[in-house]
Amino acid sequence: MASASPLRHPYRILMVAPTSFFSDYGCHVRILEEARILRKLGHAVTIVTYYKGRNLPDLEIVRTRPVPWREEYDVGSSRHKIGFDVLLSWTSLQLTLRRRFDLIHAHLHEGALIGWVLATLRRVPLVFDFQGSLSAEMVDHKFLDPGGRWYTSVRRLETGINRMPRAILTSSQHAKGFLREEFQIDPKRVHAVPDAVDLDFFRPDCLTPDQSLELKASLGIPPHRPVVAYLGLLTDYQGTDKLLQAAAELRRRQVAAHFLIMGYPSVGYYQHMADELGLSGWVTFTGKIPYERAPAFLALGDVAAAPKISDSEGSGKILNYMAMELPTVAFDMPVSREFLGDLGVLVEPGDPRALAEGIESLLSTPDKSSDLGRQSRQRATRFYSWDQAGRQIVSIYDKLITTNPASGVADPAALTAVSTRDEGQESRHP
Repeated sequence: MASASPLRHPYRILMVAPTSFFSDYGCHVRILEEARILRKLGHAVTIVTYYKGRNLPDLEIVRTRPVPWREEYDVGSSRHKIGFDVLLSWTSLQLTLRRRFDLIHAHLHEGALIGWVLATLRRVPLVFDFQGSLSAEMVDHKFLDPGGRWYTSVRRLETGINRMPRAILTSSQHAKGFLREEFQIDPKRVHAVPDAVDLDFFRPDCLTPDQSLELKASLGIPPHRPVVAYLGLLTDYQGTDKLLQAAAELRRRQVAAHFLIMGYPSVGYYQHMADELGLSGWVTFTGKIPYERAPAFLALGDVAAAPKISDSEGSGKILNYMAMELPTVAFDMPVSREFLGDLGVLVEPGDPRALAEGIESLLSTPDKSSDLGRQSRQRATRFYSWDQAGRQIVSIYDKLITTNPASGVADPAALTAVSTRDEGQESRHP
């Protein structure tokens, strides 16, 4: 995909990330890979984020001070997040007053709200990286009751934030449609930049056979038992409980399989659940896996599972599975269909028995499964590489910066051109 002719290079981009970046999962991976591909394309990226998180040697990361009353607090869906966001706002403001940026690229809704203030002050475009509904995510995390008195207020706040940016990037075509249908956002301002995968990093040949056997032994995995791999957060809305119930169903059917469940938090909770289901010796919990080691651990899998039951967020783990040539079983959700096309085994959402049957169908046909895996990597290569995504993002930047920064009004012809290109890209997806 060719980029539009740039006006200024390199762009100086401030990414606002209201999270403890970098933490090896979910939205953190998208932030990381976007920053890396933008740097690779010659642009300067500064990430401003919370005080906790893992520094990475190739990125400029500016952190807030810790909240004075909870210096060791791991932020989550909590009232303490307000304190973190106040500090993030202050740090971001100081940064933009000291340095000149061409564009604010904000992640998550809090980041978009902070970014709008900064972009308005400095008269530069604001891009909002939309990775899911704020209200739906708070419901998923059981922090908000959809029937409670605060839900309507949060929904109104979310609607207002969604209308602030000059451009919105979504992690899937489904999310683009969601913004149009649920929030009546002008589709000309919304651009689907699907989650992508680093195909040089996630490679199926990253381990030798001897290395694979050694790693299996260190994890207590029987050397010749097929492995069902999962990598992601361990939560009910990610379907971790359904995956364990599917494992128990396969054990009852005497289907040989070992479940390698990689991620956090609540490892003890799900380990106890596995024991209660009679899965001792059938499941290995690794806890948190550093992103740098994810390909090696995924390489142990014969089949991958994506049991996420929330449809308000993306599912980037599926692309990692595809790049690793892992045939994948997923609940039949819009994003799963979008990423896998007809190359995945999609089953009834929320049904552990259907999930077990899907896994069994792949384990029982290894030749067909291997072919699905190879085709999945080909699909990821064609549609979901970060090189393609990076050029698309820069093209959107180019169009936004054709606007006179002092006017604060986007050039309709420029934005229409980007939107038209996005629609053309959508039509090329099978």
